[in-house]
Amino acid sequence: MLTGRGSTGITTGATLSELIRRPEMDYDALAPLDHERPFLPVDVAEQVNIQIKYAGYIKRQFAQVEQFRRMEAKLLPEDIDYSAIQGLRLEARQKLAAIKPRSIGHASRITGVSPADVAMVVAYLQWG
Repeated sequence: MLTGRGSTGITTGATLSELIRRPEMDYDALAPLDHERPFLPVDVAEQVNIQIKYAGYIKRQFAQVEQFRRMEAKLLPEDIDYSAIQGLRLEARQKLAAIKPRSIGHASRITGVSPADVAMVVAYLQWG
């Protein structure tokens, strides 16, 4: 049944939700494998497909939002000396010193300050 729909076969057990995650599979296509599944209206079945297929992406997005909130809450000292931070690129040092961001989140949004630069600032604050 799986190979007939252009999917690879399985050699071990798999849940129906794992099969639905495959691009070529969906709730309706798996009906022959699950005789006890309820009939769902088309729009509800589509929501089931979307929620299962994109659950990992949605989870990562929520994690990114939470990380952003933490970065916004992490305030930078007003007297931080960016020239003392080893590994920080010259452009990032200049921009950070000129703009004086209030938080890690603010620093991460400055043009010319890379994620690696922000990581260096965070490491400097943690370990000096």
